[in-house]
Amino acid sequence: MRKLIITAIIAALFITAGCKKFIDVNNDPNSLLDVQEGLILSPVELNISSNIAAGNASIIINHWMQNVALNQPVPNSGTYLQNNVDFDGDWSNMYVTGLNNLNILKQKAEKNGNFNYGGIAKILTAYCFATATDLWGDIPQTDAFKGSENFTPAYDKQEDVYKYVQSQLDEAISDIGKGSGSMVGSDDLFYGGDMDKWIRLAYTLKARYYMHLTKAPGYSAGTQADLALAALQKGMTANDDNFKFDYPGAAGQENQIYITFLPVSTLILSSHLVDGFKTRNDPRLSKLISLSVSGMYNGRNIGETDLGNLDDYSIPGPFYGDPASSVFIVNYSEALFLKAEATLIKSGFAAAQPIYQDAIRKHMNLTGVASGPADTYISARGTLSAGNALQMIMEEKSIANFLSLENFNDWRRTGFPSLTKVPFALSDIPRRVIYPQSEIIANPQTQQSAKLTDRVWWDK
Repeated sequence: MRKLIITAIIAALFITAGCKKFIDVNNDPNSLLDVQEGLILSPVELNISSNIAAGNASIIINHWMQNVALNQPVPNSGTYLQNNVDFDGDWSNMYVTGLNNLNILKQKAEKNGNFNYGGIAKILTAYCFATATDLWGDIPQTDAFKGSENFTPAYDKQEDVYKYVQSQLDEAISDIGKGSGSMVGSDDLFYGGDMDKWIRLAYTLKARYYMHLTKAPGYSAGTQADLALAALQKGMTANDDNFKFDYPGAAGQENQIYITFLPVSTLILSSHLVDGFKTRNDPRLSKLISLSVSGMYNGRNIGETDLGNLDDYSIPGPFYGDPASSVFIVNYSEALFLKAEATLIKSGFAAAQPIYQDAIRKHMNLTGVASGPADTYISARGTLSAGNALQMIMEEKSIANFLSLENFNDWRRTGFPSLTKVPFALSDIPRRVIYPQSEIIANPQTQQSAKLTDRVWWDK
């Protein structure tokens, strides 16, 4: 993947240099002043997959969600030891590498009348801003990209950021609907220029972000469910719509999850996660969890003080953890679980039941589980009831969203999957990411005093 991007940039260098007169010695031919939209899009998409969806903050949050563990002495991330500097890179990847370049891409696409590129840029902008505000709460948005005109942008309220996210998705749908300008192709590393899939993603993201606000101050769960159900009617329709990044798998082009869990790493899966698959007799166990070197499905207890043998512990299995595995950012099963939850709110557990079961089955299909074991598992999970419906929906959704940031959002707003504070915890379970040290120094704001246990606006 990196070779693909580098080759494209080199080609652009030659094109740019060839357009200059030989005697124009005041311009450095090796420093690009302008590039085509596609040359911005590809590396931005790679950054979103590797450094945001599967980046550092994602791994830290998977500690808090008790999915991963460190074969290291406590305290560590698993027991909620975090410093502001730990998130410097996440902020930079979000704003400098991600959103800033997406803003340039939007402006360029608008100027050139390339509405498909503009639409994609707005969808990715919405995803990045939503992810950032779910992590940090109030963040810069209105004044974020004024450059030298404003080096200390004020922080927008999270509610306003959410409104901006929805407006970006609406504008993206409108832009793509115009069907004019340059066609997007292989420079789109997510969908290969399939604009129908981008539109279905936009509607699915709208539903995701509507459902985040079911308990937000001043918002009604019923209204948010209605909005989500309406959006999902135009959202993802099959696993083929999954929003994922495919990695070639060759040296230097490996899946980010594989890189994170390399054998030289002390990061492994937790017993909380692995034992859950074994207890449920989940046929996805061998797909999502690897056998340890010693031949066991085995996780590490978070908070253990003694060091174990890395050969005894499991890491992500072949569907997510191989060099050529994909990073899934939004999948069709999530769309179905959103529909099941919204239907539960509006029409009750009996109406949600078939949607919930279909969501499980579609993830079984995706991971390669045969229909027989899938049906046996679904039957063994039982039926939804008034007392267990939300818990069952969210538990199964967390499996389908394996290692996803979205599980943290769902836990904060629903309380499921159920978690208890780990041994030797330094605080209660974190409910937010703290602001990075680099931002505290460069752009002091009152919000930056927030602690790990403070709640963001919608987390009520």
